[in-house]
Amino acid sequence: MSPEQIGFALLYLGVFLLIGKWIRIRVKWLQNLFLPSSVIGGFLALLLGPQVLGSMLPVGEESFWATGILSPEVVQVWEEIPGLLINVVFATLFLGATLPSLSKIWNVGGPQLAFGWTLGWGQYVIGILLTVLVLSPVFGLPPMAGALIEIGFEGGHGTAAGLQSTFEEMGFADAYDLAIGLATVGILSGVIVGIILVNWGVRRDKTNVIKDVRDFSTLRKAGIMEFENRDPAAKMTVRPESIEPLSLHFSVVALAILTGYLLLQFLIWLESVTWGAWTGSDFMTYIPLFPLAMIGGILVQAFFHKVDNAKLLDRPMINRIQGFALDLLILTAIATVSLDVIGQHIVPFLLLAAAGIAWNVFGFLILAPRIIPTYWFERGIGDFGQSMGITATGLLLMRVVDPEAKSPAFEGFGYKQLVFEPFLGGGLVTALSVPLIYQLGAMTFLIFAAVMCLIGLLVGLLHFGRK
Repeated sequence: MSPEQIGFALLYLGVFLLIGKWIRIRVKWLQNLFLPSSVIGGFLALLLGPQVLGSMLPVGEESFWATGILSPEVVQVWEEIPGLLINVVFATLFLGATLPSLSKIWNVGGPQLAFGWTLGWGQYVIGILLTVLVLSPVFGLPPMAGALIEIGFEGGHGTAAGLQSTFEEMGFADAYDLAIGLATVGILSGVIVGIILVNWGVRRDKTNVIKDVRDFSTLRKAGIMEFENRDPAAKMTVRPESIEPLSLHFSVVALAILTGYLLLQFLIWLESVTWGAWTGSDFMTYIPLFPLAMIGGILVQAFFHKVDNAKLLDRPMINRIQGFALDLLILTAIATVSLDVIGQHIVPFLLLAAAGIAWNVFGFLILAPRIIPTYWFERGIGDFGQSMGITATGLLLMRVVDPEAKSPAFEGFGYKQLVFEPFLGGGLVTALSVPLIYQLGAMTFLIFAAVMCLIGLLVGLLHFGRK
């Protein structure tokens, strides 16, 4: 494949993002669902690609239109993008962030951490039980399918993409498309069910801040920042004549990913000369790069915290890089998901999706009011949104019910993420869950997940819930 073809595939991404944004501005029902432009653009590319438009047109395999309006080279490049950009997303999680004290994390973010911890581990419990009792004996899926709810819902498209090579090495390549499909269902249902819950909460007087969801401006529904709220997206921490601020922050992100890569290679080498040499284990080779990129980001941030007296790292600039990578990741992941694989496993896919949605809704309506002592709706809806899709979904729903951040929802959510992200939602546990189930068995991991879920539930109910 030539550099021109790769460049053209990247240009196509910009076109579909713009079209997705234009559709969001023009179509009212999409505005009411608050769907991201990347999701809209991804679905449009899927419809116009080889799997839908290409299969519908009565042309031969040699025709240009056999693959829709996406050439095979474009599809080939797009298929690789999610697995690469997830490293950028996770490397930026803690860069430029000020780490608060443990006591503040516990006091402010503790209730949301307990609730989110319960939801996350509960997805493993529900998924593995469903797999052991139904999916494996009836449909022949391997026990690793029990991890797909947490990977697709809590982890999202990026996590699923980052685990593609792991799925292949475990002999369950179809899991990638199933996880991407579940991630798409998670985002859509997270926004749709979340908005329904918000309307229900407002009518039933469950919310403490907003009392009418019709108060949103037309510009906000269209995803356009109001003129009076257009603050700078980032700060200029260095002078452009020395280095462009965006270039500096990109370089730091690259350093974080490289640090994670070196750490991963060290772990693989350490295993090969220690327990791997004694037992024949090659467990470390199954670990994807993105959780180590997150650890690399933490190490780089700790280094800058010690030596950077000029405060060169700007968190809003890091957020822009992360958001850019996430937009491209979601669009390409949706556009290249295999409909054939989902069609072959449609019943297990629907069962996993329904079980995940039911557990999250149950958690929000039944557990959140009993775990979160104050502003339970505003705080719990963020964890519900994240458990259904991605962090952005949780932030979106919190902004709907608390647009001016009058409740402790945003602060608590941020503190909760500092402890939550290194483990669940794409962290170490998510990355290791499939290899662990493969090597240790589903029942062993089920017992471990049940214990972790029970710890989160008991801490939430007995400690925070009594306040």
